[in-house]
Amino acid sequence: MSGAAADPSGGDARPVIHVSAALVVDDTGRLLVVRKRGTSVYMQPGGKPEPGESPAETLSRELAEELGASIPPHELEPLGRFTAPAANEAGTTLVADVFRATLTAPVAAAAEIDDVRWMHPDEFATTPVAPLITEHMLPLIAARPPR
Repeated sequence: MSGAAADPSGGDARPVIHVSAALVVDDTGRLLVVRKRGTSVYMQPGGKPEPGESPAETLSRELAEELGASIPPHELEPLGRFTAPAANEAGTTLVADVFRATLTAPVAAAAEIDDVRWMHPDEFATTPVAPLITEHMLPLIAARPPR
């Protein structure tokens, strides 16, 4: 699903990508991130909706396809809708419905995912990560540390 966001400066509208994304943090404060095939930037697992899917249904399906994780939509905790520059598409705005997810089994890269990593926030300074993580997810993690 895509659209255009109004540019407050009066210039051309930027393309918009809508996604659902998972915030998965382990007991040591590491964030689960993925890197899509052919890219260098790590991002949260998730993806674009299919027609008629709710944001939670989208994320549940994407987690199964990309990581082999089975998390029903009702077990995803909505955290809000966040906007940031898209990581792999220059000049595009990302609008993400973000959910906290809890994994109960190991995950592995599948579909278009090339790499899955647990990264501590200290690593983000030296590893390319999506603006959604640095602008919005790090403050969420800091506000609600792992249990």
